[in-house]
Amino acid sequence: MTDSTASLPAALVEAAGVVVVPLHVVIDGEDHREGVDLPTDVLLAALRRGARVSTSQPGPEAFARTYARLAARGAREIVSVHLSETLSGTVTSARLAAQTAPVPVHVVDSRTVAMGLGLAVLAAARRARADEDGADAARAAQATARSSEVLFAVDTLEHLRRGGRLGTVAAAVGTMLGVRPVLGVRSGGLEVVEKVRTAARARERVVELVAAEASRRRHVEVAVHHLGEPERAGELAEQLQGRCGPGAGAVHVAELSAVLGAHVGPGVVAAVVADVSR
Repeated sequence: MTDSTASLPAALVEAAGVVVVPLHVVIDGEDHREGVDLPTDVLLAALRRGARVSTSQPGPEAFARTYARLAARGAREIVSVHLSETLSGTVTSARLAAQTAPVPVHVVDSRTVAMGLGLAVLAAARRARADEDGADAARAAQATARSSEVLFAVDTLEHLRRGGRLGTVAAAVGTMLGVRPVLGVRSGGLEVVEKVRTAARARERVVELVAAEASRRRHVEVAVHHLGEPERAGELAEQLQGRCGPGAGAVHVAELSAVLGAHVGPGVVAAVVADVSR
């Protein structure tokens, strides 16, 4: 199981048998569960009109209910893989709930987000289908997550600033006019990977850097994320497909989770590459 920031397409969730616990997005005081009752167009409209948008993790009770339900359905062990603890308290909630779960729970801090997390969850699911035990599946998730490179470009840093996620990003680019950063998730947090002059160039560099990284590795999976712009994401996926080398399979196209979208804003372009075992 995982949380909704994994941004896994519904078809992959169903095919892999993954259970997803939703995080929350609060818009002007009204609580929504992403993936349940918050359409992307509603989130985008709220961000564009300057609504008060915040996010929160599920509490331990949400995980406790899910662990109990899975145990009642016959689970012998549970592998619970979540977004970076540096960015959210979600994994802390999972750990607290695991202490009283009716079956062993292996909680994994992926130290990443989006399909960096999603591909790690799929790696664990493959091990589970091969009848490996929970510890092996958790190790597979950790290995894939550690290998992941998550890069993205945003139209504005304002949403990251409002959400308190800038950190070193603010120190690096907050006062530099005319600079557009390529951002990455590294060591669990956000970092500036490169600084370029235009938004268009930042988006190009996301594609170039991920393609270069994929072409250096033997067996990888690649994903492109968007927020309400599937056509543009499809075009980027086609570009990546032809540039990632023979070690890459099909490029996944996935809408970014609402929680992540609330922090990066409209116009985000993100790409992910991670090692996979075959």
